[in-house]
Amino acid sequence: MIEIEKRMDVFPTEEQIPANMVLAAPLEQKEYLINGELKMWTGTVQEVFSPVRIKGTNGYSKMRLGSFPIVGEKESFEALEAAQKAYDLGRGIWPTMPVKKRIEHMLRFTKMMKEQRSEVVKLLMLEIGKSYKDSEKEFDRTVEYIIDTIDALKNLDRDSSRIQMKSDIYAQIRRGPLGITVCMGPYNYPLNETFALLIPALIMGNVVIFKPAKHGVLLIHPLLNAFKECFPKGVINIIYGHGKDTIAKLMESGKIDVFSFIGSSKIANILKKSHPRPNRLRSVMGLEAKNPAIVLPDADLDLAVNECILGSLSFNGQRCTALKIIFVHEQIADEFNKRYVKKLESLKMGMPWEDGVMITPLPELDKPQYMKELIEDATKKGASVINKNGGAINESFVYPAVLYPVNTEMRIYHEEQFGPVVPICSFKSIAEPIQYMVDSNFGQQVSIFGTDSAQLAGLIDPLVNQVCRVNINCQCQRGPDMFPFNGRKDSAEGTLSVTDALRVFSIRTMVAGKDMDLNKKILTEIIEGRRSNFLSTDYIL
Repeated sequence: MIEIEKRMDVFPTEEQIPANMVLAAPLEQKEYLINGELKMWTGTVQEVFSPVRIKGTNGYSKMRLGSFPIVGEKESFEALEAAQKAYDLGRGIWPTMPVKKRIEHMLRFTKMMKEQRSEVVKLLMLEIGKSYKDSEKEFDRTVEYIIDTIDALKNLDRDSSRIQMKSDIYAQIRRGPLGITVCMGPYNYPLNETFALLIPALIMGNVVIFKPAKHGVLLIHPLLNAFKECFPKGVINIIYGHGKDTIAKLMESGKIDVFSFIGSSKIANILKKSHPRPNRLRSVMGLEAKNPAIVLPDADLDLAVNECILGSLSFNGQRCTALKIIFVHEQIADEFNKRYVKKLESLKMGMPWEDGVMITPLPELDKPQYMKELIEDATKKGASVINKNGGAINESFVYPAVLYPVNTEMRIYHEEQFGPVVPICSFKSIAEPIQYMVDSNFGQQVSIFGTDSAQLAGLIDPLVNQVCRVNINCQCQRGPDMFPFNGRKDSAEGTLSVTDALRVFSIRTMVAGKDMDLNKKILTEIIEGRRSNFLSTDYIL
């Protein structure tokens, strides 16, 4: 018991918190952005607390970070009205603006965003408990993503900057915006994955209504002025509040053209079904995943254990790309488990500002109880917690639990835990983990560990038809951002990568005319006189 208490005693006293890792004062956010104006909110607010607890003489207290507005239906429809006006049935300044000019707006935004790096990183760390180093990486990766998106759009526009002729038809083909876009990102990557939706939607000429995730909300505040200053009125509108009172009402109006969302399929389905014209609605979504690892009997065990530790427990397993279940061949299961547990025990657990920390407090209030329920269900049905302290809870901190052997009767076998509980199954035949993937509702990625190229080749061909990425001897992951990020079944809709995202938030459209003297004269006059932003042969350098 003494050892458990020592390992679980991760929370600091107020004096132990580094001064540069706390807010000077709680951030009482009152602003929300509609039609290029930062409006002041005087109604109900949502208080924000960090998953970090502060140890005192009478127990633990929550670290209060501030508050943000809880706007309602009225404000949501004000945002919609502003977006409609900005888009103006495709005639607005933003959707008809030359690509080069939209890029200039985005570059200006990026410059202003970078000026807010330190504040955004600190809020990201404190709001969701992500380590300071990983919070820095998320910010820097997001900036890099914006720059890569701009470069990709330049290339796309260069390829479109010519007139084609086929079968006596002249045509210019470009990509155009889709319309009014709703953007909702996830709490685990509230900056990077949110901007992976927001940035391509904007830069392709769409107008956006953006509602931040349920956690990681305050970190958007330092960027509000940049959004206000860098885009025309109504192009980007930022509202806060409960989805049922905001986004659901907007979807019911039938006036949303694109629904971009990263989160649970349950919420996505509810919102999609509320749209009265589903054939008109375009959806771009990243949803749940239950990515398996398959460790073959000839695998390099040290490599497999290291990658599985990173894959299953980085940021407490709170990633859609995390390894959520591990299948290990029965011949090596005991040795794999021994090494996995030993590696786990060496992981640093503590506060997000500590160097090298990997396991930190959880931001969702109900997550520790959910982890407990999954563990209790599994142990009642034959699994054991094979690591010391596994599943022990102290306030918002959950010590990682390794469950073995896990079987099909357990909830953890099927449910996406999205937390620090690691189910391990042994298998005799490779058909067992493959059947798991066939039966699963999810189809994002898989990691395979082995050294026999012939066996791996035999697995690759069927598995690429079950998931969208097969990782050889490495953990599942999203990056690099130039690679496609998508999923089968209930795991995704649409493809997100730097180039693919530009396509999913736009549609190919063209201007065409028969090869005749009159049309040649018209096309020449339009192009040489630069009378159209669409019909143009200008080349972006």
